[in-house]
Amino acid sequence: MASHFNNAHHLQIDNYQSVNIINPSADSLGALQAQIAAGAIHDSRERCDAPKCHPETRVAVQDDLYGWIVDGDGESERPRDVKWVTGPAGTGKTAVMGSLADRCAANGVLGATFFFASWSASIGRRRKTSFVTTIAYQLARYREDLQTAISTAVEKNPDVFEKNLHVQMEALVLSPLRELVRQSDGPGLRGAIIIDGLDECEAEQYHDTTSTGARGKPVRTNAQDQLEILQVLRAASSDPSFPFRILIASRPERVFREFFDPKSNPTLFADKLDLNEDYNANADMTLFLEAQFNLLRRRYNLPHSWPPPNTIQTLVENASGQFIYAATVIRFLDAGHRESPKALLEAILKMGSKLNSNSNPLKQLDILYSNILESSPDPLLSIQWIRAVRWIGDTPEASAFSVTTLLQTDPESDEAEHLLGNLYSLIWIPPPSDQATSGYDFYHKSLFDYLDDPGRCESLYESARRLHTLQGPSYTS
Repeated sequence: MASHFNNAHHLQIDNYQSVNIINPSADSLGALQAQIAAGAIHDSRERCDAPKCHPETRVAVQDDLYGWIVDGDGESERPRDVKWVTGPAGTGKTAVMGSLADRCAANGVLGATFFFASWSASIGRRRKTSFVTTIAYQLARYREDLQTAISTAVEKNPDVFEKNLHVQMEALVLSPLRELVRQSDGPGLRGAIIIDGLDECEAEQYHDTTSTGARGKPVRTNAQDQLEILQVLRAASSDPSFPFRILIASRPERVFREFFDPKSNPTLFADKLDLNEDYNANADMTLFLEAQFNLLRRRYNLPHSWPPPNTIQTLVENASGQFIYAATVIRFLDAGHRESPKALLEAILKMGSKLNSNSNPLKQLDILYSNILESSPDPLLSIQWIRAVRWIGDTPEASAFSVTTLLQTDPESDEAEHLLGNLYSLIWIPPPSDQATSGYDFYHKSLFDYLDDPGRCESLYESARRLHTLQGPSYTS
């Protein structure tokens, strides 16, 4: 991303942590910065371990999207400035968007990003509140003249942070862009706004106090807040002064299917790209597994004959287009179990032999999750811990140390390692030296889709529910 700041209003933007306020412009940007979700930006510290496409994989889809950002639709009569990237859980949407954001940033065509995450301890990544302010803040970093226009907008609208998203988009983004178009003699703006995981945006927790119950029922649903963001982005894309192409990645939930349906929304000029239907992921997954097995062979001094013939082909077929399956298999083999990677791989391959070719595409992932969880010395208590970590993780102060201290029954025991030590392929556990400041993290939302669905989790779900009842309050979210 281009940087054109001068010394008169320098911002310390590394990790988005501090602002050197030495003039009114910087003062306004400092006020704006205080309202952003820093962890939602593509290169934030919170996303340092976020999934990215393995080199030489997903090349076609990335080239397609990047070409659209830079060159548009070619000879299309009406440019389509919005593209919806979709696909089921585990098809690699976030990895594609993350790698694409890096590529756009390196080439100076990245306007802004926002990566939602329902599992994040940062409330800003889970809700709409900081969406427009985070976009505006990044645009202010894009060019000096745009920075000045956005700073002026903040000065003129000091209460804008208390307004709804439509008002914020108009005041902080569209009005400054119009002003820039009127005044600028330089090259025009171009680039991309990349939004990932919009289906993971949770509703603001307003409640109807007239309803029964202590807090009443929520006034808004997740779908309503997601639709509000879609409508805000649509209004931006239709403004003649808005120069950016918008990419929105989400699962194919109903609110998105209806919004992007040309029949129900004929005035929206948008394209759809389905990672599951439009691109064959098998070749990319084969490259990924080949590279990872090479690393495992070197790391564990395994023979060149490992893995056995047709293993990669079998794993690719079992994945059914879900990159999360392949990634979880590799993490499981490399998690430092007492068993060797050879023995663990044999167990994984035996799981697949029990299924027929017409199985549910999620079945292999479910079986993999079940086997990993059952490798814990106490699977049901481990699930209790996972649910609790997810629930307590909603608070910013939820470091791994504080969560462990709260959950363990014996302060002298290493209960966390006992219960979670075999689950490193599902949950990221910070090293002991960082546990006072870093929290637990989960690799993919599909784990909770599995745990929350009795039809998929089956016996583990029912046993865990009974354990909830026996032990007291539930930690389910």
